[in-house]
Amino acid sequence: RFADIPPAIDIPVSGGEVGEEVEVNLEELLDDPTELCTLLENENVAKSYWMIIALAYAKQRKIDHAIEMLTKGLGALSRGRPDEKLSLLACLCWLYLWKCREAPRVKPEGQLASEARTKDFYLHSATSTLNDASRISPSYPPLFLARGVLYLLRASLQPSKSGAGTQDSERVETLRQAAKCFEDALRSSSGKNLMAVLGKARASYSLGNYPEALQCYQAVLERAPDLVDPDPRIGIGCCFWQLGHKDDAKGAWQRSFELNPDSKIANILLGLYHLDSSSQYSTTDPQFAPIYKKAMTQYTQKAFKLDDKLPLTCATFGGYFLLRKAWPTVERLARRAIESTDVNAIASDGWYLLARKEHYQNEVSKASDYYLKADQARGGDDKGYTPAKFGAAQLRVLMQDYDGAKFRLEKLIQQTKSIEAMTLLGTLYAEDVFTASPDKPKEEQVTDLKKAISLLESVRVAWKDPKKKSSPDSSVLLNLARLYETDHPERSLQCLQQVEQMELDEIPDEDRPQDMENEETLAAFLREYLPPQLLNNMGCFHYQSEKYAQARDMFQTALNACVKVGDKDSSIDTDALVTTISYNLARTYEAEGLLDEAKKVYEGLLERHSDYTDANTRLTYIALRQSPTEEGPKRIRQLYDTEPANLEVRSLYAWYLSKAKKRTANIADDPEQRHYKHTLQHYDKHDRYSLTGMGNLYLATAREMRRDTEQEKDKRSKTYQKAVEFFDKALQLDPGNAYAAQGIGIALVEDKKEFATSVQIFTKVRESIKDASVFLNLGHVFCEIKQYSRAIENYEAALAKDRARDPQILACLGRVWLLRGKQEKSTTAMKTSLEYSQRALEVAPEQVHFRFNVAFVQIQIAQLTYTLPESQRSLSEVMAASAGLDAAIDSFSAIAKSPNPPFPRGDIEQRANMGRNTMRKQLERAIQGQREYEEKNAARLAHAREQREAEVRKRDEERRLIEEQFAEQRRKIAEERARMQERDRELAEERAAAEREKEEKELTTDSETGERRKKSKKKAAGGKRKKKSDDTETELDGDATDGGDGGRRGRKSRGKSGTATEDTAAETGDERPRKKKKRKLERKAKSATQTKFKSSEKVVDSDSDDEAQTAANGNTRLAETINANEGADGEVKQRDKVMGDGDSGEEEDDDAIVAPRKKVARVIDEDDEEEDQDESAETAGHRSPVLAVNGAAGGQDIVMGDDSVGAAGNDNAAGQ
Repeated sequence: RFADIPPAIDIPVSGGEVGEEVEVNLEELLDDPTELCTLLENENVAKSYWMIIALAYAKQRKIDHAIEMLTKGLGALSRGRPDEKLSLLACLCWLYLWKCREAPRVKPEGQLASEARTKDFYLHSATSTLNDASRISPSYPPLFLARGVLYLLRASLQPSKSGAGTQDSERVETLRQAAKCFEDALRSSSGKNLMAVLGKARASYSLGNYPEALQCYQAVLERAPDLVDPDPRIGIGCCFWQLGHKDDAKGAWQRSFELNPDSKIANILLGLYHLDSSSQYSTTDPQFAPIYKKAMTQYTQKAFKLDDKLPLTCATFGGYFLLRKAWPTVERLARRAIESTDVNAIASDGWYLLARKEHYQNEVSKASDYYLKADQARGGDDKGYTPAKFGAAQLRVLMQDYDGAKFRLEKLIQQTKSIEAMTLLGTLYAEDVFTASPDKPKEEQVTDLKKAISLLESVRVAWKDPKKKSSPDSSVLLNLARLYETDHPERSLQCLQQVEQMELDEIPDEDRPQDMENEETLAAFLREYLPPQLLNNMGCFHYQSEKYAQARDMFQTALNACVKVGDKDSSIDTDALVTTISYNLARTYEAEGLLDEAKKVYEGLLERHSDYTDANTRLTYIALRQSPTEEGPKRIRQLYDTEPANLEVRSLYAWYLSKAKKRTANIADDPEQRHYKHTLQHYDKHDRYSLTGMGNLYLATAREMRRDTEQEKDKRSKTYQKAVEFFDKALQLDPGNAYAAQGIGIALVEDKKEFATSVQIFTKVRESIKDASVFLNLGHVFCEIKQYSRAIENYEAALAKDRARDPQILACLGRVWLLRGKQEKSTTAMKTSLEYSQRALEVAPEQVHFRFNVAFVQIQIAQLTYTLPESQRSLSEVMAASAGLDAAIDSFSAIAKSPNPPFPRGDIEQRANMGRNTMRKQLERAIQGQREYEEKNAARLAHAREQREAEVRKRDEERRLIEEQFAEQRRKIAEERARMQERDRELAEERAAAEREKEEKELTTDSETGERRKKSKKKAAGGKRKKKSDDTETELDGDATDGGDGGRRGRKSRGKSGTATEDTAAETGDERPRKKKKRKLERKAKSATQTKFKSSEKVVDSDSDDEAQTAANGNTRLAETINANEGADGEVKQRDKVMGDGDSGEEEDDDAIVAPRKKVARVIDEDDEEEDQDESAETAGHRSPVLAVNGAAGGQDIVMGDDSVGAAGNDNAAGQ
């Protein structure tokens, strides 16, 4: 720019001597242009002098002096023609536009409004100047470009309006006017004004038409590749960026930087590109630091050094100083970006920097105002700036306006799925769930829970999206773990495990051991560096899922972690953590059955905290389990006297009473009932354990009540109803009380027989608690409705709950297996029933009713075994049933004599007598019959087995004979092949000897030279027909007998021709003799060097055709015989194929046999008979009768229609 401004200019002086001039140095102009203006006015110089001096000031960036020069120049030219002022007005307009770019956007603080020179001021000045020029000449070409730039600047200063996806109509109209002005400038310059093309591109870019803008920028670059100021590559890169091609944008900006390393725009844009790249990584990611450092130090810092007032650079650098918490620098750079920019987005960034600064400094009011301005600078409301909206929501949270924050965040999430917004909103809803008051409606609590989980899970899913590259946040996972804790503990544990992995990954390398190769050992060691609270919570979830070993490991690791935390920071009080984790560890020892270890931990806790009631309670419970008659009762009474108001202690004392009390028929006299009543009346009327215990008492009482009369039944039903009332009250206080729900299910079954409803209740209870009683109740219900398989499944599940020696469950299993055996008539099921009954007796041998159960099952097995058909039982089973019957008889006799038999003695003795008198005799007969049946059956089986073995031997022998026959056939075929191959070799040797002898006879000695040469042939003396020369005959025969492809194709075509002729004759029904086809033999390029045989020179009469046909038939029979032998080996060939008929089938070696085709008579023209009859006879005499057979058998191609072969075949036939 300004390249045409000279270093000095001479101003002519009118009043002096002729040619006198005043030289003005344009490189060292005065700071005050008044003197120069006076000189130019006095000398009345031309307008060019004013223009040059003004541009010289502009070249030195003294724009105000340049504007003053042009203003006074216009005053001096006011008396001249108006069109002389056009160029000055246009230049003045451009200078005003220049000042507009550098002027502040808003009035600087502390400056009077009248003195402020803002962008609007210079825009109005430029507009006024442009209007003056337009009044002189509206079509003056330079004005089009200036007016377009004016419209662009005016549009950039117009604030964005709200409305999603819309643009302000006024701003759009201004940009369209700018584009029209640039079109006019292009039209007036015949499309040569590149600045107009750039202006049009800028207008399209501002309108959001990025493809059209990109085309314009690329067109400028094509026409002016050396243009660097302004640089179209900058615009190309911006278009690519907006279109989503960020790497292409970087390439364009990089090229601009290479051409002009001091380009402040290229530097800052490359810095922004690398900043955007670094934002894709977490700040802890190793790839983040080098990219961020390159963006700030290599590009942004350089751009700031080139121009520290560039708004984009100030806004970018301000973000860096914000992270450094250099608040004064942030303030200065943000204000500079806001005041100097003519782009709304950059102004928005400036306001956002100020808002973040005030937010950090807890200036809520100022921060809120700045966030609002940042949002409005980009459109506000539905458009606006997402970070500013999020910051405003954060301020609402700080001001504890949670409803306002939720409203803003929900609106923000509808517009953009911001991860940060979803995280904050999900956290707010989670806090509502955690701090919900009991008075809050259940529906609202459930709604808040669902919203919190949905939002936080959406954030969790976003972490897995590789495009977003967002890192997991432990706070989100911890909130999810708390939300899932009640309904989905397994998901809660998964969240905690993910947090654990994140914590493990953040452990520094210096804390990691280098000599541990086992991953499990290394993980266990590193867990000690994790927060103890996290490990404790994970151990609790393992405990709830009955993974006691894993829970124990977690609690022990958590205790070690507490020690490490205390070593790192002695100011941290870890006593509370150690106490809680130690108690959990002791509970885990209890669950594993390690009661001694649990007692040690509890006692250690009581040594440190003697008032730790929970530990004392657990020790008392262990004493009651280990010593229910001595130490246990002492400890429980001592604990109860010490803590009579503690509800946990009262609950344990009630449990002790339920185990130690004597049963009474009157519930009012029950000590357990009096204890529950005392608790509810004097301590807590809403004590859920006491309410549930009261329900269980009434349930047990109702179960024992008599029900012989209607009055007794009614009384019993009312007692059940009383139990249900207590259970219902407990459920009202705690809807998750599974034991109360189970009590209602039991009452429904026993009183109302509502099995379906009870099954539903027990099934839901089973999902909440894993107690054996739940499975036991389900087993009872399924047994009542005769679903024995499901009953057995639930009984076995109850037995597996650490109650493998519970005689009650074993007796229930024995009963249900007995019922199933009766239903299915299965002795196997009854044997299983006997096994469970015997196990119950082993656990409680003093219980007479268990012994009765064993005897009863034995009687049932004997009865079922007797009734089964002989084919469905075995002798051993009958004998075992008989032995069991004898044992049952003895057991019944002993039970009848016991003090307290389970049934009347008479009934038991009667059953024993029935077994002794009736069933024993039945089983004896059954044993005899079963023995005879099995002996007969064994004989039949032996006979059938012998027959089957004989059949197998017979089939094996037949298979062996067939295999031997096939082996013999293969051996014979192999011998035949070997014999044929040997014969072929002999025939080949004879044929070669015959060839040599023939060639010797054809040679003669030259009388002059003494050399050996062929005999010359003489023509026949007369006759109607003549033969061709030996060469022709030899050549023809060579073609016919050659084993190559050519000879084969020739024969094939002749065969096809003959077949077609015969078919045609058959179709037409013509009885006339077939006309002989004449074929003229032609001499070929190659002579008889390819042949092994000569064609016969003798033409026989038609009488010889029959003889030739006979010989051919003989050869055919020979080939069929050989092929039949080959067919036994699976290699049969088609006998009706003509030899040389293509490549069909597998080609054999030289021993392959091809059946000869029928002879086709050859018709020779009269001109062909030129050979001597004597020589023909002599040549024919050299043919060996063996050669035809050898040719056919040896796989050589021969012409079956050749007379010589026919004669040889005939001789061969005659020889036979």
